[in-house]
Amino acid sequence: MIRTRGLTKDFATGRKTKVHAVRGISLDIEPGELVAVLGPNGAGKTTTMRMLTTLIQPTAGTAVVAGHDVVEEPQRVRRRIGYVGQGNGAAHTQRVGDELRVQGRIYGLDRREAKRRADELLEALDLAELGERKVTDLSGGQQRRLDVAIGLVHAPELLFLDEPSTGLDPQNRANLWSHIARMRAELGMTIVLTTHYLDEADSMAERVVVVDHGEVIADDSPDQLKAKLAGDRLLATGDGPALAAIAAELPGARDLAVRPGGIELRVSDGPAALPELITAAAGSVRTAEVRRPTLDDVFLALTGRNLRDA
Repeated sequence: MIRTRGLTKDFATGRKTKVHAVRGISLDIEPGELVAVLGPNGAGKTTTMRMLTTLIQPTAGTAVVAGHDVVEEPQRVRRRIGYVGQGNGAAHTQRVGDELRVQGRIYGLDRREAKRRADELLEALDLAELGERKVTDLSGGQQRRLDVAIGLVHAPELLFLDEPSTGLDPQNRANLWSHIARMRAELGMTIVLTTHYLDEADSMAERVVVVDHGEVIADDSPDQLKAKLAGDRLLATGDGPALAAIAAELPGARDLAVRPGGIELRVSDGPAALPELITAAAGSVRTAEVRRPTLDDVFLALTGRNLRDA
């Protein structure tokens, strides 16, 4: 569904200076995948999304999206994708139902089909009762659902979501993702998203691509990334130095530290390492626990900084 090779974007900041926003990204995304693209602010995520959606042209490299080259066939790409950007995409003075029907007409649907599709999406995204309201009268969560409806009005094969839930409260975030998941299951769409909420990427995406300094630095499933890059944390209380000597021999042990009254380390498989440590320590372990890693741990391990850092 998406194939890029050496995708690059430079921005001129002066007569002789450039910012290398994206530095040769090569990426393959298969039909039906839900892929989360993560990275600190300024890492190149949105620039990459804008190139893939034909909003800006690459400086170098190639990108084929939904079977069409983004530079040579941008109109064909646009017909086959949906895009939900960071800002509100609806006309503020329009009524909700009218806006969806107009968007359908823009995509080439006849009047009857545009109305049918608008009514279908209003119902599917819990907006049916709001069809006569102006866009400016909607809450933040309702506006984001309308943005998703606009992105889906022409039933695209591929949907791009650029930070779709930023600024929403937890209830509205959960509600939005419930709708997106259901629509994806019904339509079989491929989805590429960026988000600052790592719990969303962890629970929703089958695959996570981490971008930093305009380059892909990791690409795998959330579970594999957590296992390979972060590892499980194993904590045990007891005789610290004695436990440390035993723990150092555990498979995949690293980052071992002796704490007051115990130890802490990382292992590749915590549930397997925990009974091994307890058995080898011959009853000298007072308490022990395994803490599974999160994508936050992965992110910090890869970039050394918080996702929200500039």
